[in-house]
This record gives sequence, C-alpha cells and structure tokens, in this order.
Amino acid sequence: MSLSEAREMVRLLGVRYDEIAIAAGYGGPSPACSRDSSPACRRIRQRRTCRRGIRGMILMALSNKTGSLVLTTGNKSEMAVGYCTLYGDMAGGFAVIKDIVKTLVYRISRWRNTCSHVIPERIISRPPSAELRPDQTDQDNLPPYAVLDAIVEAYMEKDLSPRQIIAEGFAAADVRRVVHLLKISEYKRRQAPVGIRVTQRGFGKDWRYPITNRYRDPY
Repeated sequence: MSLSEAREMVRLLGVRYDEIAIAAGYGGPSPACSRDSSPACRRIRQRRTCRRGIRGMILMALSNKTGSLVLTTGNKSEMAVGYCTLYGDMAGGFAVIKDIVKTLVYRISRWRNTCSHVIPERIISRPPSAELRPDQTDQDNLPPYAVLDAIVEAYMEKDLSPRQIIAEGFAAADVRRVVHLLKISEYKRRQAPVGIRVTQRGFGKDWRYPITNRYRDPY
C-alpha cells in the first residue's frame, strides 16, 4: 500500500520519483547479534537495519551527489516519545514538521486537499504504522494520538505536572508512560535536525531538559 499510494501522490504532485531497492545492501547478522541467536535479537536487527544502516546512507549519498537537502519526516508526537530511529528516519538536514503533532498533521493534510487533491485518502485514513512487521500500528506501543498529543501539549507546552494532567481526566497509566518516554528520549532530540517552530514551545531552544537526570516525579 505504501508504494502504490506514494506513486499516486507523486503523480498528483508531478514531482520526480525514484525507487531504490535496499535488499542488496542488507547483510548478515551483526557482530552483536551473532553471539545471541534469540528470535528477539534477530527481529530487532532486521527491523533496525533497514531504517538505520541502509536507508539513511542512501539518502545522504543522494544528497551529496545532487546537492539536495534530505528532509526528515518525524513529527512532534514522534519526537516527544522517541518513536524515531537515530541515523534512520532522523537522518537528514531539515525537519519540516518536527513542531507539529500528529493530529495536526492530519488536519493540515485534510485542509490541503480542500485546495487541490494531492494526498491520496488512504495515506490519511490508514492506521499509522512504522511498517516494521506485518499488521503493526503505532498504537501497539503508544496511546491513541489524540490522547498522546494532548498529554504532550499539557506537559511540554503548558508546564502542567503529571498530577494536574491526570486531574483533567487522562488515564494515569497513559500520562506516566508519555511523560516517561518524553524524558528518556531527550538524547535523541538533541541529535535531531533543526526545523520550523510553529507552536509556543518547541523542542530545542525553548525546551531545557538535561539528558542525564535521575529525578523521577512521584506523581
């Protein structure tokens, strides 16, 4: 579906499009996993290699060859909770939507289609997925984006404490999980490309949080 919808969107936009197979660049087990033949280790290696080792290198090589800037695709929701891969989908020179939460991405996409139809409906309506295994969706690991985005906005933009967010009616487990992920993902965000700031507080200069901090809010 991703390939067919990408081709359709390219046709609607009238832009250049290339497909580059990565199978040839996928090698054998890494040294780290060669000592551990567990199914879990093999699955992790297979999923990460495609996103990190191969795709990122190809994109940066094309950037060097053509002089074009690689744009990363991560949004604010993903950057907040670390739902991104260093040197994989984070590899690039400019992060266009890094300060736009996922629910706003959907709203902007639907609005853009009212101007002229350039985004195939299935790109918007399909369940979001990292496509690392069959039938995977983002909500296998994260709260629904409407919930996640509201918690990120309350905690990161409005400076509400976890207790205050829970008092507003959000499930305590969701709040604790999102805040925990937000804190432990700071090291990734420090290595992310620069991007456009559109909210009152974006990750980067507006957000001051240490990478090494053992403080845990008692909630």
